[in-house]
Amino acid sequence: MTDNTYFCTMLNGKYHNTKRFIYTALAVTSLVAAFYSCANVGHPEGGPIDTTPPRVIGSSPVAGAHNNKKGKVVIEFDEFIKLEKANEKVVVSPPQVQQPEIKTTGKKVSVNLLDSLRANTTYTIDFSDAIVDNNEGNPLGNFAFTFSTGAVIDTMMVSGTVLEASNLEPVKGILVGLHSNLNDSAFVKNPFDRVARTDSRGHFSIRGIAPGKYRIYALQDADQNFAFSQKSEELAFNDSLVIPSFQERLRQDTTWVDSLTVDTIVERKYTHYLPDDVVLRSFLEERHSQYLQKNERLSPEKFSLYFADRADTLPTIKGLNFNEKNAFIIEKTSRNDTLHYWVKDSLIYKQDTLSMSLSYLYTDTLDQLVPRTDTLNLVVKKVKGGAKEQQPKKKKKGHENDPEPTIFLAMTPHVPSPMNVYDNISFVFEKPISEYNSEAIHLKQKVDSLWKDVPFVFEEDSLELRKYNLLCNWEPNMDYELTVDSMAFHGLYGLHSDKLKQAFKVRSLDEYGAIFFNVSGVDTTAFVELLDAQDKVVLKASVVDGKADFYYLNPGKYCARLVEDINDNGVWDTGNYAEKRQPEKVYYYTQILDLKALWEIEQDWNVNAKPLDKQKLDELKKQKPDEDKKKKNSKNNKNSQRR
Repeated sequence: MTDNTYFCTMLNGKYHNTKRFIYTALAVTSLVAAFYSCANVGHPEGGPIDTTPPRVIGSSPVAGAHNNKKGKVVIEFDEFIKLEKANEKVVVSPPQVQQPEIKTTGKKVSVNLLDSLRANTTYTIDFSDAIVDNNEGNPLGNFAFTFSTGAVIDTMMVSGTVLEASNLEPVKGILVGLHSNLNDSAFVKNPFDRVARTDSRGHFSIRGIAPGKYRIYALQDADQNFAFSQKSEELAFNDSLVIPSFQERLRQDTTWVDSLTVDTIVERKYTHYLPDDVVLRSFLEERHSQYLQKNERLSPEKFSLYFADRADTLPTIKGLNFNEKNAFIIEKTSRNDTLHYWVKDSLIYKQDTLSMSLSYLYTDTLDQLVPRTDTLNLVVKKVKGGAKEQQPKKKKKGHENDPEPTIFLAMTPHVPSPMNVYDNISFVFEKPISEYNSEAIHLKQKVDSLWKDVPFVFEEDSLELRKYNLLCNWEPNMDYELTVDSMAFHGLYGLHSDKLKQAFKVRSLDEYGAIFFNVSGVDTTAFVELLDAQDKVVLKASVVDGKADFYYLNPGKYCARLVEDINDNGVWDTGNYAEKRQPEKVYYYTQILDLKALWEIEQDWNVNAKPLDKQKLDELKKQKPDEDKKKKNSKNNKNSQRR
């Protein structure tokens, strides 16, 4: 073997050994890397989180294209993307009769418009925040794609907020549309010209609008025909016309050397579109559809009728196997939509079946009230788990000759202890009362160590047939004792009440606070509802001479809501589109008041000091912004991972 051959052989051997070593090292490195990646999914703990939304890098047709004749749009991004709730968030304007096909593939989203394209029309595909990156879910917020089938792109925009009229709650996902046809009938008969949908804050932006005059509406479009065609659809309308315009404005852009040092501040011009503060108050119209929903007879002596709507008059009953004259005590609601008939005569109610004809007003197919008569055959129907009649207890062995225990008239007393200074004692009975003896009711107050009789008023409740109230001017911080003799109340069906004795104490004035509102900006009759921290009504007071006062309040946090009670009926009333009647206006006090015992808080309240969409505090809103929910979910996920 020559020296050269030996050298080559040695070199080849070293080469093969080195190659084998490199392969082995690579294999080990790959295994370690694979193990590490399995153990650490996503970014390492403490590493930077990707907060950058997807970025558009191309599209077909190009954004802002003119004279486009293609109904399909493909948009490409710089990373993998997905669509969240596309059916809810993505809106095409002008609205499409056939739902567009919207798909994502990798880094692309495609929208196929199935309706024929209109000539010389600006099309806007508003994605809102539906497009998010595939990993972290960062949304490409407020993103819209626009093209035109003509030579011009319309660029005007109208923005605002939709609030629920009764409580100023932001309305999410409701359709907002414009009509260039200014006739009132357009909203009922024709689809919108331009549309948008509200986000989780109730905000909307309608894009691609041509110059002109418009009417604006909101619609919970149940049948997806872009018109108010069903009474069950929530709606809103504006009394004023909308005229889109724009302004050239300046904004300051800041560049930074580092996180603490400003490099330069540059003023840049931009176009701002108006109006940007439209507020629409949505409501459901009252639906007057009268019919008999249900009838039932759960006990022999009582039957009930349930109607779908309120009524001004009671139905007429004619007995077919009994005499209906003076046969009932009728228990009714204030709307006359729920009626309970207590049969007085045992010869009638002991019949297995009560047959009768029932005449009432019924809503026909033309939405008109017409007379109707039904025949009812009411049989006692036992309900599983329902109230049971009191039965004598079974006698124990050896006590067979003892007298039968007395069955008393069921009574539920309301005698709270401690008693609020403004509260009343009440009694609710299971069945109607035929008579009572107020002299069998005794109320005493403890003065020093002696019990002294105190005057009171005892009366039947004005709304509830089987409820009775005891009214007294309570003295704060005093002890009382209520005594009701046996047989004070006699029921319609022969039973009488048992005796009752209960002691209670009235609360001290030191435990209460008070809130006084000086109201301005209201020129109609109005009332104020005091609310707790969950937006629930605690008390209500009328506005009298610009004042609404609340006494004897428990310490706690309160807010307030004012209702312009135009018809002075004491309740909030909804609107009606055909009558061009807006719902009664509601305003919120813009602070939460933290009331302490013995405090008296007096507040000036100008209901117009802030726009409606800025009045209700976030703490009171049930509709929370989506971004807040995402932050909360992200925080919960991180906490669970740490555990």
